[in-house]
Amino acid sequence: MIKIQRMGHATLETPDLRKTLEYFVSLNGFVIAYEDKACAHLASKLGQLTLTLERSERADCSRLSFEVAPDSDFHAMAKYLSSEGIASEIRADPFPGAPEALTFTDFNGTKVDLFKSWSFLTGNQNVAGIGPLKIGHICFFVPDIRATVAYYERILGFKVSDWLGDFFVFMRCNPDHHTVNFFTGPKTAIHHMAFELKDFAHMQHSCEALAMARIPIGWGPMRHGPGHNLATYHRNPDHHVVEYYCELDQMKNEDLGYFEPRPWHVDRPQRPKTWEAGKWTSGWGTPPAPSHIARMPENLKALVSP
Repeated sequence: MIKIQRMGHATLETPDLRKTLEYFVSLNGFVIAYEDKACAHLASKLGQLTLTLERSERADCSRLSFEVAPDSDFHAMAKYLSSEGIASEIRADPFPGAPEALTFTDFNGTKVDLFKSWSFLTGNQNVAGIGPLKIGHICFFVPDIRATVAYYERILGFKVSDWLGDFFVFMRCNPDHHTVNFFTGPKTAIHHMAFELKDFAHMQHSCEALAMARIPIGWGPMRHGPGHNLATYHRNPDHHVVEYYCELDQMKNEDLGYFEPRPWHVDRPQRPKTWEAGKWTSGWGTPPAPSHIARMPENLKALVSP
């Protein structure tokens, strides 16, 4: 089994590279580390590679990168993947800041890059936009959620943090409550991406920035049940759902098996469980706007029912 330490960056395909780049730079405050006519690499205000944008006919998330331990042996990992019937290759200079990566394709066709060393692409930046700290998680629609969960547990060492019914799962690879989510859908596609903010004051700033940009908030501010994070949701120029969040649950000690105690937890102690859709899936906050609900699949609408 390979043990993932954290998410590195996500690669987003977009039909309108200039418009999407403007959104992520001017509104979100990401910093362009490199760009050409076909792609752009964006760093957070802390200087870490966060997003790669690629010009494409479709709008989707095509690949993810994850950091592994610095003493990892890529050749041994490649041999292990081969024993599981998974082809892989070691690539030199796969993306800015990383000298090499082990690349393979996951159960649902998403490219995965594993890296063990990296460098900052920029210094700390005083950005004009919102300035998220990192990309926190990516959620995908997948046709076979149980097989996907089994794959990420067995191959990459992820653990299940929570289920919503039998169709929505939260998985962690470090103390963060979730780094990947999977949601039952007809085909593999991105459902939403999430960026971590510092605190509620930072979230208020993000709401003001969205208002100034005339981008409506589809849902929030509110506090979720699973993960207990504060969150808002809106759509980017490619109509992907984008979440800003803070105060996500932390599993500080895997041996204890419960999340760091917080005053707003439903259970004491709060342990991984299966949540019933529509019951405490949101601790507080207004329901999604009708326009936001209209684009939800039927099983997701159940999560936001009274």
